[in-house]
Amino acid sequence: MKLSNPSELKRIIEKHGFSFSKSLGQNFLIDQNVLDKIVEASGIDENWGVLEIGPGAGTLTRELAARAGAVVAVEIDKSLIPLLEDTLSDFDNASVVCEDVMKVDLKTLIAERFGDMPVAVVANLPYYITTPIIMNFLENEISVKSLTVMVQKEVADRMAASPGGKDYGALSAAVQFYTDPSIICRAEPHCFMPQPKVESVVIKLSVLDSPRVEVANRRFMFDVIKSAFGQRRKTLLNALSKSPYISLEKQMVAEAICEAGIDQGIRGEKLNLEEFARLSDIILKKR
Repeated sequence: MKLSNPSELKRIIEKHGFSFSKSLGQNFLIDQNVLDKIVEASGIDENWGVLEIGPGAGTLTRELAARAGAVVAVEIDKSLIPLLEDTLSDFDNASVVCEDVMKVDLKTLIAERFGDMPVAVVANLPYYITTPIIMNFLENEISVKSLTVMVQKEVADRMAASPGGKDYGALSAAVQFYTDPSIICRAEPHCFMPQPKVESVVIKLSVLDSPRVEVANRRFMFDVIKSAFGQRRKTLLNALSKSPYISLEKQMVAEAICEAGIDQGIRGEKLNLEEFARLSDIILKKR
């Protein structure tokens, strides 16, 4: 069974009477070259467990199951379960959990299904919920070594952006606080069925052993970051002074910026994580 072959995929879809759901962002990957690059980039082998989100018809799932020790695919669409039972019937190391990935207890699921195996997330993510899914893994410190995922190009660009660039923002800082991001490859619309209207990119987020910088209060640092990027055209001083998250008079904010060794006229997009951490620690002490 070669599901990257459009005619074979159509046959399976018709066999089970499946209809694509726009609301669930269903675009099945059918390009074998891209599939190969995803699996290779993930670095998995027979010693690894793989958690897949949104397996669709099982095209990527089959490739993962052929390489990994165990694969668990989380699929929210009940109508896909009979289809997946069919396409994954050749693999006794692949199973499907019919749940909403944002509601399932991922820590328990991983512990029960993978035991002591290192775990990687590998997925063609639904684009409408990409960022919440990724940040759920990172912020809740769910035990995975990496996330190799297909996302919208604009989102990948923001995740991998360096300070000072037009794509650098709160998402860049959040992702890079927890991971080392690297762009793997692009996937044009014709690589999917049906074809999406956006460009897609595979990005690998290698989870760091510990967050990139030390900070006294992680949540407050991200409040500072959100404030700095909330009004990108404003200077850092003005953006932080008017932030609902910080609640500090402008003079005190100015003192904190000066104490952190940062130019008051700079914009937030120029600061790296180390500078945001240092600044947030100082501001916190002044509140």
